[in-house]
Amino acid sequence: MSCQTATQTNQAPGVVPSAPWRVRDLKVLPGWQLSVTFNDGLGGTVDMSELINSPVPGIFAALRDPLYFAQTYLDYGAVAWPNGADIAPEAMYEAIRQTGLWKVADE
Repeated sequence: MSCQTATQTNQAPGVVPSAPWRVRDLKVLPGWQLSVTFNDGLGGTVDMSELINSPVPGIFAALRDPLYFAQTYLDYGAVAWPNGADIAPEAMYEAIRQTGLWKVADE
């Protein structure tokens, strides 16, 4: 079974976030990873495995289920899930701009 999925995008019709660090394309990859492309064309990988599998993942615990993780969508240019979990696009953008990868860790 492939974990790659098509995702929903911006929940309000006609609203298109234009900041360069807003995510415009999102794909789910195996191993709790995401492929993201930002409005300015910058692309990279977000690795959430360390956070999701940490002893205290908080709201991200629900994402341990690969089928639930695959329910990610774009909400005004931010990566989000139905349970209210989201990740800040500006933090992803800066890390990906520097290295091509953002490894999300439990803080």
